[in-house]
Amino acid sequence: MSKYIFETRMEVRDYECDIEGIVNNANYLHYTEHTRHRFLKHAGLSFVEMHEKGVDAVVARMQLAYKTPLRCDDEFISRMNLRKQGVRYIFTHDIFRANDERLCFHADVELVCLINGRLGNSEDYDRAFAPFLQSEE
Repeated sequence: MSKYIFETRMEVRDYECDIEGIVNNANYLHYTEHTRHRFLKHAGLSFVEMHEKGVDAVVARMQLAYKTPLRCDDEFISRMNLRKQGVRYIFTHDIFRANDERLCFHADVELVCLINGRLGNSEDYDRAFAPFLQSEE
């Protein structure tokens, strides 16, 4: 597990599946966002409180790879890693089906901080993420 700094378990709900009986592609983005928000809490930050302070972490870019489809009632594990490049936080997400650890989805998600609407570095995010970050500056 040294490759990942955080993980959470979830289960596919029936309404997340399309007519083919597999998870609709857009729902994987919801899973990764939920994982990031849970990680924020784990790191001692609140997404809502940061917004109220005028600091918004927003997605700037995503690279997605769909591997093995999840189906209704599948339990899965969303694992995450984090590094920083300049002003960007790069979250690596891997979603595994729980019963066989098969990789279902991979994403690299780049976030930047807008501070009162302007691109910048957030001291709050940097401080909270410091124990987890792998810097590439």
